[in-house]
Amino acid sequence: MSNRLIDLQHITKIYDGHKVLDNLNLYFNENKFLTLLGPSGCGKTTTLRILGGFETPDEGCVIFNGEDITALPPNKRQLNTVFQKYALFTHMNIAENIAFGLKISGKSKSYIDDKIKYALKLVNLDGYEKRMPDSLSGGQQQRIAIARAIVNEPKVLLLDEPLGALDLKLRQEMQYELIRMKNELGITFIYVTHDQEEALTMSDTIVVMNQGYIQQIGSPEDIYNEPTNAFVADFIGDSNIFPGIMLEDKVVDLFGIVFPCVDTGFGRNRPVDVVIRPEDVELGAPGEGTVDGVVSHLIFKGVHYEMEVTACGQEWLVQSTKMHPVGETVSIRVDPFNIQIMNKPESEDEEAVVLDV
Repeated sequence: MSNRLIDLQHITKIYDGHKVLDNLNLYFNENKFLTLLGPSGCGKTTTLRILGGFETPDEGCVIFNGEDITALPPNKRQLNTVFQKYALFTHMNIAENIAFGLKISGKSKSYIDDKIKYALKLVNLDGYEKRMPDSLSGGQQQRIAIARAIVNEPKVLLLDEPLGALDLKLRQEMQYELIRMKNELGITFIYVTHDQEEALTMSDTIVVMNQGYIQQIGSPEDIYNEPTNAFVADFIGDSNIFPGIMLEDKVVDLFGIVFPCVDTGFGRNRPVDVVIRPEDVELGAPGEGTVDGVVSHLIFKGVHYEMEVTACGQEWLVQSTKMHPVGETVSIRVDPFNIQIMNKPESEDEEAVVLDV
């Protein structure tokens, strides 16, 4: 099992009287690709900036390898940060950009030359030493920013939405590049994004945040398939989220219709949230499923059709490779294993239990 590398203990950060982070506790293990995911203003970038030393928490401490580094400046930490804005020095060529931190550290010319070649090879830009930043594409500039960070051999690479300025194709290419680099370098990547697909594609572990609180921590599969609350279910991919009544173990009432499920331990006649992913809704001929409805909306998405079906007075979002035209009567069936039951939160800010990551 990986060793614990970073502890964020009871971190609180206040801006203009507003708590951006509220008693945050989070643990990072070595050699993992961990993503902080959430909407704008949820506290993810503030968490990263506190890790990097660019912000100081109002309460709490940052422990790195057993040492309190809360007051340590960024250049004294074994962490390097790559920002969305690449911050390359435009008057320096690529080699000089990559060498900047090494020269400040007093490394020898031969050491620096070797590191430049190694870093450029790692980011698939061999032979670009003499090029100037403004002659490179956005994706190439981002690779140079990453190369400049990794030559300093940080234990942790912090990435603050580094692909946000790239177009879709470049962004997807860079996602695979980052996974490859993480595997080759064997260092910890801590990545901030609001892009759910990016998080699901690259991460070993995802931390979903909202309003300064951690909502859920888990693998991409766990986060997608077993969301702990309605916020996570709604934020990660598309979801049907309906109010229901848990009649007893493995039986839930949705709008007066009984659906079998596999969840237990919620008690009897208990109000719950019911989450059903649109790809898990099966459409068939009228009478074949649990309830009938009418297709009210249809969009072709390339890989699948996205439909809305009105049933029980509710709109059900459905994704299927089989098209059903608007106006057609269909039946809805959902496999019991694909019905996710969740307790209704006591408040919008209800915090999830924080676990080791």
